[in-house]
Amino acid sequence: MSRSRSDDTVVVGHDDYALERVPADARYPWWSIAIQRFGQLSALAQFLLGATLGFGMPFWNAILAITVGSVLLEIVTVFVGIAGMREGLSTSVLARWTGFGTKGSALVGLLIGVSLIGWFGVQNAVFGTGLHSVLGAMPVWVWSLLGGVAVTAVVVYGFGGMTWTAYVTVPAFLVLAIWAVARELSRHPIADLLASAPAGPRLSLAAGATLVAGGFIVGAVMTPDMTRYNRSVADVVKQTVIGVTLGEYVVGVIGVLLAHAARTSDVVMMITTTSGLIGTVVLVASILKINDWNLYSSSLGLVNVLHVLLGRKVNRAVVTIVVGVLGAALSALGILAYFTDFLSFVGILMPPVAGICIAEYFIVKTWRPVLEASRGRGELPATAPGWVPAGLVAWLTGGLVGYFVDIGIPAINSLAVATVAYIVLGKLGLIARRGATASQSESVSATSTAIAHNTDQG
Repeated sequence: MSRSRSDDTVVVGHDDYALERVPADARYPWWSIAIQRFGQLSALAQFLLGATLGFGMPFWNAILAITVGSVLLEIVTVFVGIAGMREGLSTSVLARWTGFGTKGSALVGLLIGVSLIGWFGVQNAVFGTGLHSVLGAMPVWVWSLLGGVAVTAVVVYGFGGMTWTAYVTVPAFLVLAIWAVARELSRHPIADLLASAPAGPRLSLAAGATLVAGGFIVGAVMTPDMTRYNRSVADVVKQTVIGVTLGEYVVGVIGVLLAHAARTSDVVMMITTTSGLIGTVVLVASILKINDWNLYSSSLGLVNVLHVLLGRKVNRAVVTIVVGVLGAALSALGILAYFTDFLSFVGILMPPVAGICIAEYFIVKTWRPVLEASRGRGELPATAPGWVPAGLVAWLTGGLVGYFVDIGIPAINSLAVATVAYIVLGKLGLIARRGATASQSESVSATSTAIAHNTDQG
């Protein structure tokens, strides 16, 4: 089974190179990926984030919070994204050679899989509730199942299918948001809104920046899943800066202004009230855009877990179907609503993954030479470490700091501490290339070589 992109590049199955490097001829223009990144940040959650800031902060304080949080996010996203682009690997597979080892990467993949399956279900329940409130006709659980099936169908077709979804939902969401804010703000002098006091309890700058950075830090960690389809460092920088900046500022600032104008943080109700059925459908469609990435990254992480534990390569599309059906069923049953606290806790363990990846790939560079050597052949390194104890220590240290230390921005604290801890351990000579395993990575390379051979023969 194969699919063809618009440029006739053939991708075997719908596996999307889940355990291999994405070859140069399967990569996309930067603007195509920028739309996907913007789609992640032009969702309902980002709108609500802007409204929360506007409800609790003066306008210019909210802008400063968005700026601080966005800059921190962009720095992390760019560096992790460059590693993903250069190596053409997903986050969980890249982790084998960036501080975690093969077995440690299974923990990373499991963390990603469990966390994002949960959020997929939670978002899917919101989708079902939204359509039920407008269209009625069927119970919420039926809408939830239908929403889960729709997202699963898109993600089964991989990165290409998700790109076309972004082409439709992102412009639609932007048109709705601009129209809604223009309609509401026409009743309020803009100067008054910029100078008005917030309607709700005050939020500090640190709290506001924490909301911004924490709201997308998981997306930053998952960046290699996306940027492995980029073609150059410049493309990564462009799509990150434009996608994150527009997402945070356009959608976020609109939310801030609407909160000041309506004197409420419930801007979604205001939009659906003023724009009716069309507005609700577009908002619901925006949930689909972020949820397809939840499911996609979850499937990539779990494919790596299965490969490490079972020594077998399982097709990503098959994993997507199983995970999508499971997530949709759990959301329809209403079970996941009781696990949001657990999912938030799991999310604390995400930022250190990015920090350790950056520290190993750009500073310590224990496995950078073997990655570069194999990259020239379009394969993976013949060996990978089994465990990297220093990486696990840095991961645990960062997670504990993120959980127990409330000063500053917890997500950034955990990332920074894990990064520094790994660098220190590396400089002390406590990270060595020992305990390498050949079976897992060699089988991936063999699969990659076979695919390339079959493609050439075809």
